[in-house]
Amino acid sequence: MKVMQITKTMKTMKTMRPAGMGASSRRAGTSVRASGARDPTDPTDPTDASTGVASWLDEPLKHVIESQQFSKAALAEIFRVSREMEDIRPNTDEARQLQGRIMSTLFYEPSTRTRLSFESAMARLGGTVLSTESAGEYSSAAKGETLEDTIRTVEAYADVIVLRHFQAGSAKKAAAAASVPILNAGDGPGQHPTQALLDVYTIQREIGRLDNIRIGMVGDLANGRTVRSLAYVLSMYENVQMYFVAPDVVRMKGDIKTFLTEQDVEWHEVDDLRAVASDVDVLYQTRIQKERFQDRPEDYEKAKGKYIIDLDTMALMKKDAVVLHPLPRVDEIDPACDDDPRAAYFRQARNGLYVRMALLKLALNGTV
Repeated sequence: MKVMQITKTMKTMKTMRPAGMGASSRRAGTSVRASGARDPTDPTDPTDASTGVASWLDEPLKHVIESQQFSKAALAEIFRVSREMEDIRPNTDEARQLQGRIMSTLFYEPSTRTRLSFESAMARLGGTVLSTESAGEYSSAAKGETLEDTIRTVEAYADVIVLRHFQAGSAKKAAAAASVPILNAGDGPGQHPTQALLDVYTIQREIGRLDNIRIGMVGDLANGRTVRSLAYVLSMYENVQMYFVAPDVVRMKGDIKTFLTEQDVEWHEVDDLRAVASDVDVLYQTRIQKERFQDRPEDYEKAKGKYIIDLDTMALMKKDAVVLHPLPRVDEIDPACDDDPRAAYFRQARNGLYVRMALLKLALNGTV
């Protein structure tokens, strides 16, 4: 099925090439902040003042705050090191690269894969972990301590802090107060940059390219920080087409669509999952996040269960396409799909270990 056939099923169609912006206006290999400009007073701003090009690899303090802070060159280096991490074996010199270094995981929201993969990553490189889960309940935050004071205290005990928080923008706030690297492990409905990096790494490993791909993002696109971060990263690659498939109450937010428009990235909002499934290279499913609907349960009921990937969906997909999911899943992918080789979500979770090993190595030891 070609793209023109897909557009017949669309409730709305957005072909993103604003007046006066041709294909040549995209700045391949650069990373543009959502605001479009560097803030010289912001210590977490990674862009070079003279060129506007992200230079995360050259930063003395390598925070990981948001997906758009990375350039393609930085991503290529992160992925190169991630590939090296796949080959590390216990009791070797490579497995002792972070010996003597300490990582603190400070999680104010529940996590399984992100927290454990970061902790495993640090352990596999010889480092030590100081961990706290449910930090909002069991840390001094329960006594009224500010996030900034918590960060200034914890950095006395650790060389790097991995932070998950329920408020969007909390990672940037933490980085502004920190003298050690802050790695954003998810800030409410804001962003989840390390997830985006492992997603893009998985796409590259699974289908062999990042340019010239079509991706369908499905499910809770309004509250899903993973799809927001992924959209930012994929916007840096050439000829990427994005299809947003979501119930009306959880459609992709306007700031992402505006950003993609400004970057001359083609995107569409689509109602028909089957039409998209037959045409994309990557189908990225997400769960409807019940915890984001505490004050509007009626909207959750409208959204849940509308788009489910099952064996019939898999039958429509191309033979070399893949299904990804940041996990956990509830009922949005039928477990019967798990044995299909195109179901890559558990391989995706394992790739998170390697990407986070690479980020810890680069943040603490620099480039090789």
